[in-house]
Amino acid sequence: MVKMKITKDRLLEHFMRPRNVGVIKNYDGYSSVENPINGYRTDIYIKIREDKIEDIKFKTIGCTATIASASVLTEIVKGKKLNEIIIGNKTFDDLLKLINDELGKVPDKNWHCPPTAILAFITAIKEYYLKIENKEKIQEITIIIDFIKKYFDETINKL
Repeated sequence: MVKMKITKDRLLEHFMRPRNVGVIKNYDGYSSVENPINGYRTDIYIKIREDKIEDIKFKTIGCTATIASASVLTEIVKGKKLNEIIIGNKTFDDLLKLINDELGKVPDKNWHCPPTAILAFITAIKEYYLKIENKEKIQEITIIIDFIKKYFDETINKL
């Protein structure tokens, strides 16, 4: 009972007072991703300086878990170097664990909310690498994006 209350409290805190909401003008990367389960859209804007996430903002209209997941994700990655975040095939699992740890685990019925925020974030990074024409990083990010999409497909097929 106590653990459920902590989870609910953390989710509600980020839902009621989401961090890093808004738009970045002159962003370096942007992505808009639709959640394949509920249709909610999450937009992520990033500003990169010296290979570090200098700023990150999000916009979304969605449920408590959608907003809380995007809010927590922005707090986790803001100020970090890209090579600290993008670690090949561990990237998705690491970010998902960090979000769930911070929120006290998202309720099972909302399993799809954190992956949507992660997909929007990783896709924004891909746009950044496309702008600076870093073919190696584009390829690496594309593999991660494909992995996340496969995760959605496989999980949806199990339902």
